[in-house]
Amino acid sequence: MARTATLNDTGTARMPPAPAHVLIVDDSVVARSVLGRMVEATRRFRVAAAVPDIRAALDYLHMHRVDVVLLDIDMPGIDGLTALPDVIAAGNGAKVLVVSSAVDEGAAVTVQALALGAADTLVKPGTGAFGGRFAGVLEDRLSRLIETVAETGPHHHHATSFGPVTAPDDFDIVAIGASTGGIHALSQLLRAIPASFRVPILVTQHLPPAFMTYFSTQLAVLGSRPCDVACDRMRLQPGRIVVAPGDAHMRVVRTADGTAIRLTRERSVSGCLPSVDPMFESVADVFGNRALGVVLSGMGRDGAEGAGRLIDVGARIFVQDRGTSVVWGMPGSVANAGHASAVLPPDEIGRLIARGRRGA
Repeated sequence: MARTATLNDTGTARMPPAPAHVLIVDDSVVARSVLGRMVEATRRFRVAAAVPDIRAALDYLHMHRVDVVLLDIDMPGIDGLTALPDVIAAGNGAKVLVVSSAVDEGAAVTVQALALGAADTLVKPGTGAFGGRFAGVLEDRLSRLIETVAETGPHHHHATSFGPVTAPDDFDIVAIGASTGGIHALSQLLRAIPASFRVPILVTQHLPPAFMTYFSTQLAVLGSRPCDVACDRMRLQPGRIVVAPGDAHMRVVRTADGTAIRLTRERSVSGCLPSVDPMFESVADVFGNRALGVVLSGMGRDGAEGAGRLIDVGARIFVQDRGTSVVWGMPGSVANAGHASAVLPPDEIGRLIARGRRGA
């Protein structure tokens, strides 16, 4: 479809952006056809190719560039989950949106796909249930994946832009916030921290409540340490990970004999539940400059306000770099506000944390 020029405020002709290219990988002829029509109907995207299996997808990606890959899971031969790392590597920056009936709410495969690097997941309806509502959701997911570059501003590749990077001197807690793309980043960060690391780690990851039990199990394996879904009044313990439940903010409070978790459900600045901001703000209030904050890949600005509070009390903030982020919205908002002590890939953040002192 030809693009039509429009006039900007000065009367100069301006061409609309070229449509983003989408590769569809699904063994169903019907699904490829329906998804293709939906993609083309958006006018913001065009189908670069539609292929029936992983081998054809990898062959195509080795020869062509695309912006997004729509990937099914249940396919003959090599399944989409097994092939996901290879698809991401061959895509050379393309975002992978898993579209499959296997990623229903609470499904373990959803967290596995996100941990392996999928940008997002979307439940594919039955063949006869494709309709207008699904088309709208698909367009929204595609749009969010390609629009995130515009929300972040300057691209900082290296932490040297913020001065020399050294391990934090003395911290008693690590608080991590993440959203879209964050599970994969978390897996890389946690693998770089040895099991001997004893500082408690708090994680607020945007996920629905149904996924939290499996998510915590996954983090326990990745982090080589116990991981709990937070409950009200839970005490913080050395050498453990605590994740916010999907339906409450996770705050930290001082108690007579240590520190504990309090769960709240008030509306946050970002509108997220759970939100990174309340976690960061409470950590700043309780631990002051002995706290370390981390912001990983995610859409929007959740965590930016809380990061400012941490900086105000003398704590440090590490954020994921743009090049390795699925979405640089959350880390980018912290970096662009001047609150980042370092901007690094998640595995380097993990190694830097591991080199720091172990806290009390």
